[in-house]
This record gives sequence, C-alpha cells and structure tokens, in this order.
Amino acid sequence: MHKIGAIEELEALYGQPGAPALRKVATQMTPLYRKWIMSSKFCVLSTVGARGTDGSPRGDDGPVVEELDVHRLAMPDWRGNNRLDSLRNIVEDGRVSCMFMVPGSNNVVRVNGQAFLTDDAVLRARFDKNGRQPATVIVIQIAEIYTQCARALMRSATWSGVDESGDLPSVGEILAEMTSGEEGGAPYDAAWGARAADTMW
Repeated sequence: MHKIGAIEELEALYGQPGAPALRKVATQMTPLYRKWIMSSKFCVLSTVGARGTDGSPRGDDGPVVEELDVHRLAMPDWRGNNRLDSLRNIVEDGRVSCMFMVPGSNNVVRVNGQAFLTDDAVLRARFDKNGRQPATVIVIQIAEIYTQCARALMRSATWSGVDESGDLPSVGEILAEMTSGEEGGAPYDAAWGARAADTMW
C-alpha cells in the first residue's frame, strides 16, 4: 500500500481550495459566528498530549461554551467518567479544536486554538447549576473560526430523524465483554439512567 509522504504529493491529488473556503475564516468571534456557536449545545473537543489524541463529546442544556470576549471561549468541564483524557492533554499541550453542531443544520462550525484549565472560583460560579459547579473550566484562546462543508452530515443523513441504534450493544454489554463478565451487563445498564440523572452536573 502506497503511503503518501509529502505535502506536495497530497496537494497534487486534491488541487487548491476554493476562495470561499479560505475567506470564511475569522480569527475572533464575529456577530454571525457568535450566533451560530451560542446556538450550539453540543460539540466535539479534540486535544493532543503525550499519550496521544483524544476526541471528547461535550454537551449542555444551553450553549456548550460561554464567550468571555471576542478572543476567548469558556467551556465548563461537567461530570463525566473521570478519565480526564482531554484535561490531561490540555495541561500538557494546549492545542485544541472544537466542532460545534446544531441539530437540523448540516453545517459545522470549527474553532481551533490554545486552551488552559482553571479552577477560578468566579468563573466556575458563572456555570452554577442548582448549587453544583464544574471542577474546572477550559478557557480557549481562538486562533481561527470557520464553517465546515456540509457534505459529511448530508452524506450520513445525521439529522434525518431515523433511529439506527436498535442493534447497537449497550455500554453494559461492552463492559461485560471487556471484563470477561466480571462487570457490566444488564444490572449496569438498568442502574445507569438513575445514576446519570443524579450526577448530571
């Protein structure tokens, strides 16, 4: 199998990007990019560190990030599995990317930049949910914002409303597989709903 080993070889296969693909890039929040990102309750956060890369889904019941100023976004780190993969990466290497999605729109808005973690009490309090606050907040310094071509979501019909999850294994089944039946299974799945509701924030 041939391995492409040079940027020139790669570019020869694809050609040059169209002018709109380059001209739509902003280096800070603009009114229309602000409207788009503030409408997004879900994004994928990508990070890189000494142990490799990580892509982490992030969601909230309102905007998934808050604008601190035109150059910075703040993302609360709500409760998860405590693996801390993304957070470890950010501490080691601040490079991050976010893909913001809005149900029904085939467009994706991407933000690339540098991030750091803070446990600043004032900033954490901005995200208070009935007395619960995130342990840390990810502060993202924007390097570039741009829209992603809609073809990927169009091809996959992501927002078609068709439920294709019927034959998927549950997390309990996967955990049972990975532990040779020592953990997981039906009891894990049965308890998950209540556990998630109690630890959502």
